[in-house]
Amino acid sequence: MRKPFVAGNWKMNTDSQSSVTLARGVAEGSVESAGRNVDVAVCPPFVYLQSVARAVSSSSVAVGAQDVYFEKKGAFTGEVSAAMLKEIGCTYALCGHSERRHVLGETDELVNKKVTAAIAGGLLPILCVGELQSQRESGRTEEVVTRHVTKGLAGLSGAKVSAVTVAYEPVWAIGTGLTATPAQAQEVHALIRKLLGDLYDNETAEATRILYGGSVKPDNAAELMSQRDIDGVLVGGASLKVEDFLGIIQAAV
Repeated sequence: MRKPFVAGNWKMNTDSQSSVTLARGVAEGSVESAGRNVDVAVCPPFVYLQSVARAVSSSSVAVGAQDVYFEKKGAFTGEVSAAMLKEIGCTYALCGHSERRHVLGETDELVNKKVTAAIAGGLLPILCVGELQSQRESGRTEEVVTRHVTKGLAGLSGAKVSAVTVAYEPVWAIGTGLTATPAQAQEVHALIRKLLGDLYDNETAEATRILYGGSVKPDNAAELMSQRDIDGVLVGGASLKVEDFLGIIQAAV
């Protein structure tokens, strides 16, 4: 039985005070659920990671980074290594979020390097995959998602891939108010799980958590997570409001 996982991606939001207030609110409000019934993580901006990690240190809420670089150290201005993130209390790292793919031009090969580096550095990567609206409309969803998963996991052994969570985020549903129907989301999640079975084995496929992301809210979270292959959600805007995020966590219990 896969344990539900709810992660909040704060993106480029909050400030030094509100990030800590938000983190504490999530930690205090989820004390009955986080850790025991559902895994919970928050992914604040880099500059607030350390203070947020301190704010949730006595709770079961984990902290994730929104990105990670693939080199261990060196002359890479502006980048942050897995070891640096691990040292300040990070457990997870997002890799290949659609905004980094489509706004900043990250390739599948670069995302794969980040996934590999995250695991080597002791972090648990969340590999983000998903199609653009134009790709869905032209019937290319399976092609795009298959490429993202296959290339994102390239070179990883079965033992290493056990550290990975996959997050399916249809780009057309991120921040738009549009949400894939539970049936649409389930269809792609089932595709990903079958693909994992083909790439590795059925045991690996059944053990891997696959999250849905894309305009997730308290009023649609339960129905989404009731689908067989949807093991949790990666939440954007709703993770910035304590009450909304707690409602989504409760829907996962």
